[in-house]
Amino acid sequence: MRGAQGPLHPRREQRQSELRVFGLHACMAVFGHRRAAIRKVYLEKERLGELREVIAHCVQQRLGYRLLPAEELEKLTRSQHHEGVCFEVLRAPLRSLEDALAAIAPAQPAWLAWLDGVGNPHNLGAMLRSAAHFGCAGLILARDAGLGLSGAACRVAEGGAEAVPLIGIDAADAAIALLHRDRFELLATVVRGGDDLFSRPPPARAVFVMGAEEAGMSEALVARCDRRVGIPGSGAVESLNVSAAFAVFAAQWFASTRG
Repeated sequence: MRGAQGPLHPRREQRQSELRVFGLHACMAVFGHRRAAIRKVYLEKERLGELREVIAHCVQQRLGYRLLPAEELEKLTRSQHHEGVCFEVLRAPLRSLEDALAAIAPAQPAWLAWLDGVGNPHNLGAMLRSAAHFGCAGLILARDAGLGLSGAACRVAEGGAEAVPLIGIDAADAAIALLHRDRFELLATVVRGGDDLFSRPPPARAVFVMGAEEAGMSEALVARCDRRVGIPGSGAVESLNVSAAFAVFAAQWFASTRG
């Protein structure tokens, strides 16, 4: 087994090019989609049997792997929800919008989401999980927004972080022009003043624009959207959590395009 066996002292600041992914489904999704990105593996002894293929890959590629007790994994991941495994991996680069759109057939129903100001990693992870479940072609975000994958987001996504690309944009106007060129309709998701989501099917090629729970999305971006949509409810609460609302929009699009 490679590596020293003394007490583990995780780096204070992880290099920006690397990410610690933890949680069984999240780690195995990396192994299934991007195993060449794996740099080191940490796991509890009890996980050896089900991760034997991962260990074999480490041996073959001369990658370090290390058995750690639960409390050391907790320190390494800064989480109690590590599920006995953590990978150090290279981050997947943000995809360009041009490349993401090129991968979608011109006449094919497809949907994307545009996240404006969403910053909570658990919300991002939940969105990625719903996005993967309902076949999202990608999550659009500003390159300078500071939103990116974290270990917590990957764990909550349960593998969705490897199935749905993050798409980086530099200028909203240029991105909107590209989306309109490819016949996508932008739907600003709002709490008040929007069309009833359930009153008519979403467009076959849709971009759901989502804002942060407190601040919402920028008014300038709302104004550039093709229409506003909202989720009707009982009124007992003002609105849904942004990740729950995301799942409702995703499910409604998916249901309307089946068959």
